[in-house]
Amino acid sequence: MAGRFITLEGGEGAGKSTLARALAYRLEGAGHRVVVTREPGGSPKAEAIRTAILSGRFKEQGAFAEALMFSAARIDHIDSLIRPALQRGDWVICDRFIDSTRVYQGVLGAVAAATLQELEQVTIDGVMPDLTLILDLDPSIGLARAAKRRAPDEAVDRFEGETLGFHQRLREAYLAIAVAEPARCAVLDAGLPPERLAEAAWSVVSERLTHTQER
Repeated sequence: MAGRFITLEGGEGAGKSTLARALAYRLEGAGHRVVVTREPGGSPKAEAIRTAILSGRFKEQGAFAEALMFSAARIDHIDSLIRPALQRGDWVICDRFIDSTRVYQGVLGAVAAATLQELEQVTIDGVMPDLTLILDLDPSIGLARAAKRRAPDEAVDRFEGETLGFHQRLREAYLAIAVAEPARCAVLDAGLPPERLAEAAWSVVSERLTHTQER
């Protein structure tokens, strides 16, 4: 496809949304068309599924049921937004993608890796990130950030409400993915101030995806 696909991964409160906006600004300044999106969500149908999952109503059905729900949302997201944007030559920046499913439902939910791999292949149908930036952060800091940004009347979502141990395992799982797939993944220190994190991310994007030099 003519466009480029960047995904941002990491624990709660790592700053993925803020970084997505900063990267979009830099890419647009370099003359690229940019689409910023998120998962679960990114399309009307997928956003409806997001609301259902994060409410926690599917937790009792188990991690495999959640994986199926995330996959249904991802299929619609790819078909309605991501693939058309890439075919137009746009750059797509997505807050979470396949690695979140691998970590949350796979490593932490104990869904077999082979099962998730088969589901992933059918779901993404060849739409694989060109670059994945993994934002690494002490989970206690990330959860504190997430709590601070939450509105007073807003409920804690399905995953933010898990234990600190859960989030530490999540961090370790993301780092393991980075080690296993170094050609696709880069780890960034999400403890940096937002401006410095954005500069670090831009440096990686410029180095690995060589079309990003400012024009």
